[in-house]
Amino acid sequence: MQTFTTSQKIKHLLGFPVVVAALGYFVDIYDLLLFGIVRVPSLRDMNLDVDVAGTLIINYQMTGLLLGGILWGVLGDKKGRLSVLFGSILVYSLANIACGFLPQINVADKVALYAALRFIAGIGLAGELGAGITLVSESLPKELRAIGTSIVAGFGLLGAVVAQLTVEMAGDWTYAYFIGGGLGLLLLLLRVGVLESGMYKEIAHTEVAKGNFVSFFTNGARLVKYLKCIAIGLPTWFCVGILAMMGNQFAPVFGIEIEPGKAIMWAYVGISVGDFASGFLSHALRSRKKAILYMMLFTIVGIVLMLFGGTTSENSYYFFCAWLGLGTGYWAMFVTVAAEQFGTNIRATATTTVPNMVRGLVPVMLLGFDFFKPDYGVIAAAVIVGVIVFALGIYSTLTVSETHGRDLDFTE
Repeated sequence: MQTFTTSQKIKHLLGFPVVVAALGYFVDIYDLLLFGIVRVPSLRDMNLDVDVAGTLIINYQMTGLLLGGILWGVLGDKKGRLSVLFGSILVYSLANIACGFLPQINVADKVALYAALRFIAGIGLAGELGAGITLVSESLPKELRAIGTSIVAGFGLLGAVVAQLTVEMAGDWTYAYFIGGGLGLLLLLLRVGVLESGMYKEIAHTEVAKGNFVSFFTNGARLVKYLKCIAIGLPTWFCVGILAMMGNQFAPVFGIEIEPGKAIMWAYVGISVGDFASGFLSHALRSRKKAILYMMLFTIVGIVLMLFGGTTSENSYYFFCAWLGLGTGYWAMFVTVAAEQFGTNIRATATTTVPNMVRGLVPVMLLGFDFFKPDYGVIAAAVIVGVIVFALGIYSTLTVSETHGRDLDFTE
């Protein structure tokens, strides 16, 4: 295994691909979580139903992520990683700016328009992480890959914290949308100097089939591997999409009041720290699987404490959101595992679709949560969905191939 001096490590880990990918993911997360943060004030401001309309709009955004993941993943393998980095940020930046003008737009069905804009934003947001992680994974030496991708995600996830603080300081949710869209357009200028992945350049003009999404379903072993990669990420969005984003539904059970925006913010404070830590943990353990498994088990402990006696105040709920965020801070590691499982000719497709399949399954988790709530209550409903999600995640982590130190210069 190659060794590096401290200066060489810094040069690689703070190189242009890592910095630009980290900034891109920062803006991506800011815009992705922004609706969850401004959901209540924005819908109330327009006299819309917070729960019904809110769930509908979240589902549209997540569906956009699901479809956008396929679109940008295929483009990333067919046209190059940079095409996605430019195209996706333009789409979601313009959609977010449009969301800021919603109060001034006079339409009969404002819920439908809001949902349509979040759907378009979701399509754009789907490309950022996968393209960035793919580019960084292929640009860094394999010995530094886990740390590099963790830096991208760890810094990027702070976008959720900045989104919450922006909403609080701006005093108007529309300004937060304008700022998010503006940041994205500024980032486009910075990306002009980014170079394409060397590994991709080697196969760009060859006859190797590139970006074939259907190929994940035509080979049994490849399909199982693909599904396992998705399952590993499910616990992350169970914690964010149900326990944090829908925190106002749990608050009455605990006799408290909470702000979902703050719950999301504290969850992402934890996720950001966890993502930084997961890369170093994987590097130290020389194993992606062990790092992810230990963090999942840590998360389960936090969920049990949160739901069964540990939540006694608003601040304690936020504390457990941060705990769950820290435990599910293997997001970058899970996306890196997806990148390392597949060849260069379908790597962007895998790396972009896998996290967006996870995000796209949030509506399914919410449907399950809403299905069990009337008969069992919010706590038991969350437990039932959580047991299913974590069982799939742990099984997949234990049985997927170890990819620490794997050479990525191969094709399917």
